[in-house]
Amino acid sequence: MTEKWNLSAAPESTSHVELQDTYHLFINGEFRKPKSGKYFDTINPATNTVIATVSEAGKQDVDDAMKAAEKAFPAWSKLDGKERGKYIFRIARMIQERSREFAVIESLDGGKPIRESRDVDIPLAAAHFFYCAGWADKLEYAFPNRSPKPLGVAAQIIPWNFPLLMAAWKIAPALACGNTVVLKPAETTPLTALKLAEIIQEAGLPPGVVNIVTGAGETGAAMTAHPIPKKLAFTGSTEVGKFIYKAALDGNKKVTLELGGKAANIIFDDAPIEAAVEGIINGIYFNQGHVCCAGSRLFVQETVYEEVLSKLKRRMDTFIVGDPMDKNTDIGAINSKAQLKTIEEYLKIGREEGAEIYQPKCNLPKTGNWCAPTLFTNVAQSNRIVQEEIFGPVLAIQTFRTIDEVIDKANNTPYGLSAGVWTDKGSKIFQLTQALKAGVIWANTYNKFDATSPFGGYKESGFGREGGIHGMEAYLKFD
Repeated sequence: MTEKWNLSAAPESTSHVELQDTYHLFINGEFRKPKSGKYFDTINPATNTVIATVSEAGKQDVDDAMKAAEKAFPAWSKLDGKERGKYIFRIARMIQERSREFAVIESLDGGKPIRESRDVDIPLAAAHFFYCAGWADKLEYAFPNRSPKPLGVAAQIIPWNFPLLMAAWKIAPALACGNTVVLKPAETTPLTALKLAEIIQEAGLPPGVVNIVTGAGETGAAMTAHPIPKKLAFTGSTEVGKFIYKAALDGNKKVTLELGGKAANIIFDDAPIEAAVEGIINGIYFNQGHVCCAGSRLFVQETVYEEVLSKLKRRMDTFIVGDPMDKNTDIGAINSKAQLKTIEEYLKIGREEGAEIYQPKCNLPKTGNWCAPTLFTNVAQSNRIVQEEIFGPVLAIQTFRTIDEVIDKANNTPYGLSAGVWTDKGSKIFQLTQALKAGVIWANTYNKFDATSPFGGYKESGFGREGGIHGMEAYLKFD
């Protein structure tokens, strides 16, 4: 049993954060009240207290946003790429300048530890704007002899696990390529997108180029069914993605989908075990497991299974679960009561399926949405906790003997988003990267992202890529 350090609380200050009591829709360069007359509360999942009241866009509001984007498109698309790049650079710089405020809002609204918001989400969001700004006047070089042209209005829907980063993944390439945007953040985490709208307004972006509407499923459905958008971009669950794909086909729209995952994280007996254990931790417990590419299926070669399991449990015993605003916290709050209920149902299913559960001893706060980090052993390929995406801090561990065996097991899933391989043999890495049916494969690391690298999946994990020039190609048409 590893003894935890007795650390003093180190809460991040919130005194520098400016939040409004009520947020309206950002349409045509200004904030306006919803014509629907509806509002909803956004909740701090660590305390279950209301942070702010947010507008719920109805069909008329969505129509206004789409028409504003359509009206702004001709001038924006014809603007010299160098000038478009200046706007995008300005947004990137302003995100950097206000990074501390963005990080705090992200943790308050989403429940993730402040260390993750501060060190991962916000810097990466700025990096995507910087990267795309640099390409805005170089599209002819990125796509030589293809005459790239913008599509038009892009309707974009993003999830609640990485709100600002997903907004950057969507908005930055669309703007760089000369498109205009209507974006909807998730209803449980709208605040950083609305703070981004304030930056867009302050940056002097022409009215209507970016519009941000808030709401839940009905708002998203109104966006995807609308006749104006030429492009639909969605990150979220596979179930919703299927509806959006059908809407894209019905409307003859270009579409990219980044959906669910059930990634295999594979540890060979020649791997650097200590580093691999940290990779396992980062793969599944980062952001409370609210990660589509989370390494939620762990495969360990039999000869090192006991060593890996022992070290993994010892490492889990050191976790600090609690206040997301405390800089000591490793695992924060589950994003919503609904998601916590889903995770708890899977924990029950795992026990009923005969799996052996392990959770470190940790004092969970009395209020808020909390789940102790969990691992299951003695699982089978047919178990639901192995086959279905849980989207929480839950790991299922299996063993293997040969490379062919682990390839078959890893590919035995309807998903194909990501995977991880841990070995000191380059030949194994190359063999696995060819054989594994996943869009992104990490070698001797996990959850490493870069604005220059494409990200996306196969099968029920969606199609299309975001990031890199591949991500910009999705917002262009070619003669």
